[in-house]
Amino acid sequence: MDFQWTPHRFTGGALALDVANSVILRIDPPRSIDRFAEPKQLAAFPEAAMAFSAEHVLFGPLEPVAPENTNGFLRLREAIDHYFRRRIEGEENRLALATLLETAAAMLRAAPSPQALEAQTALSALRLIAAPQAEAMKICAHCGWLFLDRSRNRSRTWCDMAVCGNRVKANRYYHKKKGTDP
Repeated sequence: MDFQWTPHRFTGGALALDVANSVILRIDPPRSIDRFAEPKQLAAFPEAAMAFSAEHVLFGPLEPVAPENTNGFLRLREAIDHYFRRRIEGEENRLALATLLETAAAMLRAAPSPQALEAQTALSALRLIAAPQAEAMKICAHCGWLFLDRSRNRSRTWCDMAVCGNRVKANRYYHKKKGTDP
């Protein structure tokens, strides 16, 4: 399947969230797609992140994940998703935080350079843990992606209005016209 990294794929607002969102439809396991399961997609991610990530000014040029760090990087992605998803849902626990911190530390030690994707993703996750903006983190009501709500009144419910918001509104309109419940 041909796939392109587009700006929509980087609506998380932080590199760590964009990495966690590389699993499409995580909330629907039978339809879920892991974009990093394709090595060429994982290799293309750093260049796309430099172009589209909200944090691109913080990390500069990114290097691909070192092949020997791929499994650790994927564990970091899952630890990021697990911790922040629980935190948003009000279920923050010490074990999820400890796992994220341990995995981030392992990637920081193993990364061949500070510009490696695994190192910058770990740093992004650590910034999110410490920053007050983490309180503005939400889960998209449509696709389940994690994102930072930077709107003035913190009222966003979708990661991207142009994609998820439009789909929800179109579905609502369709069912209203048909006289059925969505």
